[in-house]
Amino acid sequence: MNPARFDLVTLALFVDVAREGSISGGARRAHLAVGAASRRITDLEAALGTPLLYRLSSGVELTQAGHACLAHAQRVLHEVSQMAGSLSDFAHGLRGQIRIAANTSSLTQFLPEDLAAFMQAQPGVRIDLEEHNSNHIVQLVRDNRADLGIFADRTPCNDLESVPYRRDELVLVTHPEHPLAGRKTLSFIDTIDFDYVGLPPTTSLAMRLQEESTRLDQVLRLRIQVRSFDAICRMVATTRMIGILPRRAAAPHARSMKLKLIRLNDGWARRWLLLGVRNSEALTTPARLLLWHLKHQAENAEPASSVASDR
Repeated sequence: MNPARFDLVTLALFVDVAREGSISGGARRAHLAVGAASRRITDLEAALGTPLLYRLSSGVELTQAGHACLAHAQRVLHEVSQMAGSLSDFAHGLRGQIRIAANTSSLTQFLPEDLAAFMQAQPGVRIDLEEHNSNHIVQLVRDNRADLGIFADRTPCNDLESVPYRRDELVLVTHPEHPLAGRKTLSFIDTIDFDYVGLPPTTSLAMRLQEESTRLDQVLRLRIQVRSFDAICRMVATTRMIGILPRRAAAPHARSMKLKLIRLNDGWARRWLLLGVRNSEALTTPARLLLWHLKHQAENAEPASSVASDR
């Protein structure tokens, strides 16, 4: 069977005939003479080697093969329509909407500047951005409720296409009068006997601290749970407990609240934020361009290790 024998006009005509229930009705919708429409349907049946229609005195009905052909024809025409729409975007200025799900770490450190640059270059694209926990982000991408997701490493995502987006550094946040405040660097085990303020247990950062506590056969002394990085810093400033946060996210709060940020020696304190999609080839044109843009920004980003310490 030669696919070149199927032209789009005939496929569209066949869909119109199926909808109208008659060749004459389909010809009218397709703006063709009835004789020409009938010949096109007959040629299509000959090319496929099977009847597609039962020709009745009252009109036509689809055979079993006709129903299968209808489904394929509609799919082909839909894909062609999408292709035409995508290419016309380039001629008339890109338009579209992109759904992004991102975790707090990416939103407070890297993503706003990256999106601002993209939106300046593509003013016709609308960004629908939602903040979620890493596990939920992966599920949103899986379910096609988000086009792109940004989440922490260690989040199970084997069924997604994922690439490194940015690397961040986790640091200890302390009050300047805390017993640990004089240290230049320390290990997580050095902090385990002190009271912590942290995030809800479903967040990737909270799960990482719990995993490392369990690995050390220690119990994390989590006294207070709050929902934001800013709240953790405020609680550290007022209660003199300690917390662990990404350096770039904590730095502005540390400066304004006169807190100290101390480097953690543990390897897991240097982590990757990942950029994930279901299928990069199936993304819309705007989403593919944003994916390319974020990859480019990541490749040219300043390494996390080069960021100077605060206080």
